[in-house]
Amino acid sequence: MYAVIQTGGKQYKVSPGDVVKVEKLAAKAGETVEIKDVYLVSDGDTMSVGKPMLASAKVTAEVLDESKGEKVLIFKHKRRKGFRKTIGHRQHFTTLKVKEIKA
Repeated sequence: MYAVIQTGGKQYKVSPGDVVKVEKLAAKAGETVEIKDVYLVSDGDTMSVGKPMLASAKVTAEVLDESKGEKVLIFKHKRRKGFRKTIGHRQHFTTLKVKEIKA
């Protein structure tokens, strides 16, 4: 069984027991979150596709951790002007463990 969900503007294919890193959510470690933006649920034999989302489907997940990703360096340079600038950024994300999928 798997589902296609949307959170943080991105879509993820998840199954029960999967560990997924998503954009930061407003939940603490150990809490349970419900994701109601479900596009597709497949049970092996049957597949339910929403237009655009399934109204009755939801995915329940447990928050494992909140942390930051790898540092991304942005380097700006203008030729012949002596302008050089380096900026760093670390994106926040939440680690989820999918508990169950309800269709």
